[in-house]
Amino acid sequence: MKGYLILENGMVFNGKAFGYIKESVGEVVFNTGMTGYQEVITDPSYYGQIVTMTYPLIGNYGINLEDMESTTPKVRGFIVKEKADYPNNWRCEMKLDAYLKQNKVVGLEGIDTRALTKVIRNHGTMRGIISLKELTKSEVQQKLQSFNNTYAVKKVTTDKVYTIEGTGKHVAVLDFGIKQNIIRSLKKRNCKITIFPAYTSYEEILKVNPDLIFLSNGPGDPKDLKEIIDTIKNLIEKKPIAGICLGHQLLALSLGGNTEKLKFGHRGCNHPVKDLNSNRVYITSQNHGYVVKDLPEEMIKTHINLNDSTIEGMRHKTLPIYSVQFHPEASPGPMDTGYIFDEFLDLD
Repeated sequence: MKGYLILENGMVFNGKAFGYIKESVGEVVFNTGMTGYQEVITDPSYYGQIVTMTYPLIGNYGINLEDMESTTPKVRGFIVKEKADYPNNWRCEMKLDAYLKQNKVVGLEGIDTRALTKVIRNHGTMRGIISLKELTKSEVQQKLQSFNNTYAVKKVTTDKVYTIEGTGKHVAVLDFGIKQNIIRSLKKRNCKITIFPAYTSYEEILKVNPDLIFLSNGPGDPKDLKEIIDTIKNLIEKKPIAGICLGHQLLALSLGGNTEKLKFGHRGCNHPVKDLNSNRVYITSQNHGYVVKDLPEEMIKTHINLNDSTIEGMRHKTLPIYSVQFHPEASPGPMDTGYIFDEFLDLD
């Protein structure tokens, strides 16, 4: 069936719809990973976004039920140059097309994804529509204006407090859309993990008397989350605090720093980051559209992105507070920066 990607700048890409056949509106972004499409589709940080994979063949090793980063897909749409109709891998349990169909996510194949990526790089991230028919300008405008991702964190956070038992340190996690591999990384270190909904009060978090408060990744603009920023302010100086991605940005805002939106974001598993303490360079997994622009006064920079020099990590000068922008849990991507979890747990 014919499908179209219509961008807010008026450009139209013709392709073929697959997966669950429906119209979808979202923010169009691209991911440069050669593998890991399953983790990308199920990563809650992609909520509200139509993701374009730059690698040309997607679906070649199929889908399995073990490598999910959440229970269901979180993308609004999935764009590929070519989907693999005959996946070949011993772990494959279903095809990409069937998985998207089962979970009501529309896919689009057959468009020039390299050209689309260049458009996004040149013009910046923009809203778009995957449509099954050509639309008039007024229809496009109306549909794009109806898109709102302000409440993304509310859509992806847990709806109740739950605990994963462990014999090590007790970590209280504020779930803004946490990836499962962050939880796996903490479990691997024998942590007891209590996971809280995003809008939990600071009093309720402190009641469990954790050894560490962890602020997770998640979707959207950190400046939309004023209530959560106030909660974090009330947790500072009471317990050690660590954060990844959105958690890192929220921590910066809570301490008086500032964030900004990147032109087209960092999404992929091949981003070079320098650890300023060890002077080593690591290849990292990343997925964010916002970064810390101005470092809070009492924080020092610990990591920088070697592509554009943006801030990738920060640590408090005197308090046990430490956060990173990249994803040390990977999935997909290299696990070279897994040591960050050990440094989080050493905060005291």
